[in-house]
Amino acid sequence: MAKISVLGSGAWGTALAMLLSDNGHEVLLWSPFAEHTEELRRTRKSSALGELPAGMQFTSDMKKAGERQDAIVLATASVYTRGVARELRPYVKTGQLLVCVAKGIEEKSLLFQTDEVQEEIPDAVVACLSGPSHAEEVARRLPTTCVAGAADSAVAEQVQALFMNRVFRVYTSTDVKGIELGGAVKNVIALAAGIADGLGYGDNTKAALITRGIAETARLGVKIGANWETFAGLTGIGDLIVTCASMHSRNRRAGILIGQGKSMEEAMREVGQVVEGVYSAKAALALAEREQVEMPIVEVVNRVLFSGLPAAEAVQMLMERDPVAEWNHL
Repeated sequence: MAKISVLGSGAWGTALAMLLSDNGHEVLLWSPFAEHTEELRRTRKSSALGELPAGMQFTSDMKKAGERQDAIVLATASVYTRGVARELRPYVKTGQLLVCVAKGIEEKSLLFQTDEVQEEIPDAVVACLSGPSHAEEVARRLPTTCVAGAADSAVAEQVQALFMNRVFRVYTSTDVKGIELGGAVKNVIALAAGIADGLGYGDNTKAALITRGIAETARLGVKIGANWETFAGLTGIGDLIVTCASMHSRNRRAGILIGQGKSMEEAMREVGQVVEGVYSAKAALALAEREQVEMPIVEVVNRVLFSGLPAAEAVQMLMERDPVAEWNHL
C-alpha cells in the first residue's frame, strides 16, 4: 500500500483518487477550495461521480498533501499545472514521484505538462499517465486502458503498478513527448469534430477529421523527436477517437455549440468546465510554426476560435486545399 496525494478534485482527479483507493492505497484528495473539501468530507459524494470510497481523505492544505507521500498525482486542469507545482515545491522531497495526468501545452513556453513540473520542481521524478479515459467511466469501473510514460522505464513501471487493476489496464512507454503531444492536440481536433457535428455533418466528416488529425499530430511529433508508433496507440489514435466521438468530451461539446453558432466564450460558459482544447490550440499552432510543420486542422480551429472565421467556411477551406498524397514519409 502506498501513500498518494491527488492534487485536483475535479472529475478526473476524483476518478483517479477512487481508482487508487480501490487499489488499497492511502489516498488524500486535495482541493484548493476549502468549502469543496468540507462538502466532500461531509457528504462523501462527488456531484459528478457519485459515492466516494470509505478510505479516501480530503484536504485543502498543500503542505499536508505534499509531505511524506510515496506518489503525488497532479490532476488540475493543464492551465493551472505550473502554479500548483510552484505551490507544491517547498514540500517535495528529492526523488519524489510526481505523475502528471492533465493534457495540454503551455502557451508561452510551449512546454508539455511534465516539462513544466520538472522546471518548477527539478529534484522530483516526473512521469505522466494518459490515454482514452473519461472520468465518468473510470469512476463506474468500466474497462479502461492507459499508458504510463517516463524517460526511465523503471519509473513508468512504478506508475503502472500503482494504477493498474482488473478494470484499469496500464501499459508503459518511454516516449513522453509523443504521449503528451497526442494528449494535447487531440483536444484541438475534438473541437473540430464537435464543430462538424454542430454543423450537421456526418460520420464521413468525423472519420476524416480523426484520421487527418492523427496524421498532422504524428508529423509534428516525429519532428520534435517522438516515435511515430505512439500516435498509432492509446495516447494517439485511441485518445483521439474517444474524445471526438463521446458526449463525455467537453471539447466535443464545446465544438458542437460553436458549430451551432455560439462564440467560443459562450460555448465555454455553457459547458461549465475547463475546455482544454481552447487553451492548447494556440500553443499547438505555435509549436507547429516553430517546427515548420503543416497542421491545417489546428490552423483553422484557431481561426474559428480567435479570428471569427465562420465554422462552415473553415470546413470548406480544409476541403479545398491543394491535392496531395495521403502519406508522406514521417
